[in-house]
Amino acid sequence: MPSNPSQNPNPAAVELKSGSITLPILKVHTVDIAEIDHQLQQKLGKAPEFFRNAPIIIDLGELADEQKQSLDFAALLKTVQGLALAPVGMRGGTAEQQKLAQAEKIAVLADVRTESAPEAASDKKPAPKRAIPPPRPITATTKVIDQPVRSGQRIYASGGDLIVLAQVSPGAEIMADGNIHVYGPLKGRALAGVQGNLEARIYCSDLQAQLIAIGGNYRTNEGEDDSLKGKLVQVYLQDDALVVESL
Repeated sequence: MPSNPSQNPNPAAVELKSGSITLPILKVHTVDIAEIDHQLQQKLGKAPEFFRNAPIIIDLGELADEQKQSLDFAALLKTVQGLALAPVGMRGGTAEQQKLAQAEKIAVLADVRTESAPEAASDKKPAPKRAIPPPRPITATTKVIDQPVRSGQRIYASGGDLIVLAQVSPGAEIMADGNIHVYGPLKGRALAGVQGNLEARIYCSDLQAQLIAIGGNYRTNEGEDDSLKGKLVQVYLQDDALVVESL
């Protein structure tokens, strides 16, 4: 029977689409590999399953030029990979370090530029500055989930808040660019302000989370106050530390 000529004989096998994925960034402040290994083990030990095989970006931008020259980048990679982390990109570093990264199939990312220091006063008149239009405001949207979030599920609210009207099970992960509201037991992982919004908050009626984070600052359930279990609480960032308090 002849095929329908209106049908596409070669349907697309793959698709390339843009997406929003948040990756942890490992900022290196020392060239002491042993100290890096020691501190990383301490940090990862607080949430081993969360970071196991996690893709990360290695950022050398905080190091001075002479420190970058003396850094044993191969040893750094071996240390990071030995702790079950998966470097997928690097930023900063010397040309030789970047070549080594590329040889290991690690992407070399552009440096993050900071504002330069103001120039000393001179008799020259400053060049007129071009008018820069203000950034377009992001229209906040709210994503509502009215069913339990099961183990292994990952839900992300892009550009706004996330509201979950049921339980978030252990092993589940919920993420939002804005605030997170959970009107049920929160037993999995909740990450608010994942694009860097340090003003984001997490509101929950029963906090039993494996991990909570705001703007990349995280905290595990170790040492949580038992008196707050089963109570309505809020989580916010203060002085680079997460604060959990009842409402």
